[in-house]
Amino acid sequence: MDMDNVSILVFTLSGLDGIMENRYMLFSLTALCYHVILLCNITVIVSIASDKGLHEPMYIFLCNLCINALYGTAAFYPKFMYDLLAPLHVISYAGCLIQTFVIYSSALCDYSTLTVMAYDRYVAICRPLQYHSEMTNQKIVKCILFCWFAPSFSIALLVLLTSRLTLCGSHIEKLYCENWSVVKLSCSPTTVNNVVGYIVIIVYFGHAVLIVCSYIQLIKTCRKSKEGKYKFMQTCMPHIIVLLNFTAALLFDVFYTRYGLNSFPQSFRNFLALNFLIVPPIVNPLIYGLALTKIRHQVIKLFFRKKCFA
Repeated sequence: MDMDNVSILVFTLSGLDGIMENRYMLFSLTALCYHVILLCNITVIVSIASDKGLHEPMYIFLCNLCINALYGTAAFYPKFMYDLLAPLHVISYAGCLIQTFVIYSSALCDYSTLTVMAYDRYVAICRPLQYHSEMTNQKIVKCILFCWFAPSFSIALLVLLTSRLTLCGSHIEKLYCENWSVVKLSCSPTTVNNVVGYIVIIVYFGHAVLIVCSYIQLIKTCRKSKEGKYKFMQTCMPHIIVLLNFTAALLFDVFYTRYGLNSFPQSFRNFLALNFLIVPPIVNPLIYGLALTKIRHQVIKLFFRKKCFA
């Protein structure tokens, strides 16, 4: 595609077609949802950052998960709320690629972070004597960099390949931009895009396999003692719930994007597309905030101090 065409190309988003009669109610619910996401994640981040007792690998990785939730949702909610009040639902070519990059690099960063958290729990429970020598500050920094660099590189590569395609359409059947939706508009060969896309899927499926293997070992170890069972329930069960929740939400999005499901009502298709942008960012900090005693106590302390100060 030549640069002149790229500069004027605008995509239309059709996900809101047929539901605009409820735009003001949807705007209110979306604004409420986004504010809840901001409140829950920022509360966990501030709680961890303000308490030196929480500056441990597990809590640092949880903080990274919450920061990533803020990063990913920022690419969707403001634009979506604007679209709910706008007469036309469009996005520029550059804006589409940026939105794609941010939303899906955030999604993969979640998976990388959950993988690192599973590794941390494996070392803490299965090799407790080596934990402090294994999970050094240098190792934690490397894990955080891995969580951000690998997803960013993967999605940047996909977006770069997509930007080279010649497009024969500008109609995206979603509420936001997504790489596969743009690739489907191409009138040039997309073999390379498809191959790289499946490689990324396989790599992150490998992440899921690593998580499952680590938890098999954790369950074997924890069955041997009451203390191990308690530690597993206290720190690992929230992680499993978060993982299952996020995996289900991401699979909904993949099925919706790649296999159409046009026979379903628009509202149900929108739910499939939005699930991983609504449920995990709200549920993750709530699950950890309620299940992990140290974070729960710090959150209560923070709000109690603010109340007294007010």
